[in-house]
Amino acid sequence: MNIHLNRIIKYLVLSDLIFYTGWGLISPIFAIFILQNISGGTALVVGLSSGIHLVTRSLLRIPFGVYADKSQKYAFKFMFFGLFVSALVPLGFIYSRAPMHIYLLQALLGVMLAMSTAGWTSIYSRHLDKGKESTEWGVDAVAVGIGPGIAGAVGGLAVTIFSFNLVFMAVSIIGLAGVVALLFVRKDVIKSKPLVEGHLFLPREARQLKKARFH
Repeated sequence: MNIHLNRIIKYLVLSDLIFYTGWGLISPIFAIFILQNISGGTALVVGLSSGIHLVTRSLLRIPFGVYADKSQKYAFKFMFFGLFVSALVPLGFIYSRAPMHIYLLQALLGVMLAMSTAGWTSIYSRHLDKGKESTEWGVDAVAVGIGPGIAGAVGGLAVTIFSFNLVFMAVSIIGLAGVVALLFVRKDVIKSKPLVEGHLFLPREARQLKKARFH
């Protein structure tokens, strides 16, 4: 099985893999953090914090998507800024003491992930190689499944040996590394132009296709 990914798809998958692997360190054990470290932390607080994040993220996903679809420049800004701020949220958990702190951070995370997801999917879907759409969506699904899956076990061990604070810092550092990966295709994304059948091609790919048509 030979899977070849174009440059933009490759870096978007890499960014996803790094970013969500970082979050995988705390996702399975975040409820324990609330119960043990937040004053008044209960199962209700855990449920509300999760609900606030998911509802906020869901409600804003389409509005952000509408703007992300206007241009690849908007899409990249949404993706980059949303992931950048999201990567900093775990540092806020270090200083959280009350349920309200968790609620506010989870709401912020919901807004930023709605923004980043809108930009990411706009770029990713427009740069899929024709005839390989399912395969390339599958590659990303594998990346955001395996990475966080392994990280979950590592995160539990890290908290047991070290502390939640150290793990939160690690999540932010890893997340920022995922954001940096996007910078390698910034110019490619912004300069890409629609050419045929709704697919986008990089300038070099466009020239090659044009040359092929006239020879």
